Parts: sequence; C-alpha cells; structure tokens
Amino acid sequence: MFTMESVKQKSGIILIDKTEGLTSRQVVNSLSYNLSTKKVGHIGTLDPFATGLLILTINQATKIGAYLEALDKTYVARLKLGEKTDTGDLTGEIIERKRPAKSLDSSEISAIMASFLGKRKQIPPMFSALKRDGKPLYKYARQGLTVDREPRDIEVYEINLISFENEMVEFSARVSKGTYLRTLGEEIAEALGTVGHLVSLRRTAIGRFTVDRAIKAEGATYDDAVSIGEALRHLPQLEIGGPQLLDVTYGKPISLNLEAPLVLFLKDEKALALYEKREDGLYYCRRGIFE
Repeated sequence: MFTMESVKQKSGIILIDKTEGLTSRQVVNSLSYNLSTKKVGHIGTLDPFATGLLILTINQATKIGAYLEALDKTYVARLKLGEKTDTGDLTGEIIERKRPAKSLDSSEISAIMASFLGKRKQIPPMFSALKRDGKPLYKYARQGLTVDREPRDIEVYEINLISFENEMVEFSARVSKGTYLRTLGEEIAEALGTVGHLVSLRRTAIGRFTVDRAIKAEGATYDDAVSIGEALRHLPQLEIGGPQLLDVTYGKPISLNLEAPLVLFLKDEKALALYEKREDGLYYCRRGIFE
C-alpha cells in the first residue's frame, strides 16, 4: 500500500543552466547540499566542457526520471574541422590531423548535415559513462584500451547549419535520447572528407523545457521547483476522486476508456501515481508518487 503522508520538502524538477567545467554529478551534489536532501537526480548527463540545460529531479520527482529522460534534446555545437581528438572534444589530445580534400561552402555542409536526418545507428564513444562489466568506458579509455560497443538506435529530428567560417562549423540539432553530439560531430566531419572535434556544446532544450527558463545551481531553492504534474505535461493526465482515488491509493488496477499507454493520476493538481496500460486493457500502477 502506498502512503499519502506528505513529504516534508517540496518535490518537482529544477531547471539548471550548467556552467562549463562542472560535471553533472557535481551539480547534483551542490543542489543536494543546498536543499538539504539526498533525493536529487538529473536528466541527461552533460560533459564537463558542455553547458546548458540540466533538469534536476528532487525528492518524489526522482521517481519520474525515466519519463523525462526519453524526451528529445536540442543542442548548439561548434565543430572544428581538421583535428580529431581522443575524446571528441577540446579536452582531449589531438590524435589525427587531416585537411578537407577540397574547399567547403555552406551549401555543401548543409546538404551533408541533412543526410544525417532520421533514424540511424551510432556507436557510443569510449570516453563516456556507459558501463562495460560494471566499469565506465572512460576508465578503459584512460588506460589506452578500446572495448567493443554495441551500436545504439538514435534519431536526428532536426539539424541546421548556423555558420561556417575558418574551418569552424556551428550547427544546431534536435536529437533522440542516447545521441552523442561528440560522435555526431565526428561523423559530420568524416562525411565532409576530414576529421573534427567539438570545441563547444550547449544544450538549449529538453522536450518543451528551454534553457532560457533555467537558473544557476548555486542560487536554486525549493521555490524554483516545477511541479511533477507540470514536468509530465507531455503525458495524459486525469484528476480523480471517490472510489478511484482509494483504488489508486492502494495501487489497484483501473479500467479507463483510453488508448494512451501511460496516464498520470492527479488529486487537486498534485501527482498521485503513474499507471500503464497492459494487454488485458486495464491500467496498472507503475509509480506511486504522491507529490
């Protein structure tokens, strides 16, 4: 049975504009200290050199991370052509230099970028937090080792050239969960007949949440939290009461005249539980939230 006991501290998400040089974990630890809670998570890791939107989940909202992680993400990146690094970004060592076989222009670069639209496979970089046998890949990479990585299904929804000058390509991209922009930059450079690495990366959006709504981590308080219901606005939501409220409190299956695979139940606009439709047509509790 789930408890309706209220939490002492507010739950929700906080939109953070991460600064360069910090790891995502350092941002989480900082907010955890400031808010005096150990229940803090984050959506979509940003590398230390990257900046921009990092969604932090606090208290009961740590239960909904997977439903936010699946949202598409938008970035602005700067790709330096002619030099490849072992990390795919400016923090690594240069391992290859190669000038384009011919001069490039903006129209050609735009056409090449357009060829990356749609669903495709991408091999994650060695310098990543993905684990192999319980060990992050970047630890193997730092030992000079390369291990096999399974290609991942990704999708590029939008990609646009912003500018091209002095071998520097600036572009924006909206991509699916699991897409590595460092790898995408290397792939673009290869398609242009050269090599390259990212010199900057800024995440500007996760789903409908944009970085212009974000704040710096050091100034964040509970007053900045967005409710769980608002965070999950992309899912169908139902206000309930009466017998259904009691059923949801006990995590019982619910019959609904809906086709949506997931539904969020609310009481007085506060999140109660996430339910999932199964093969028998009933909705079963996936997460008791009780915001």
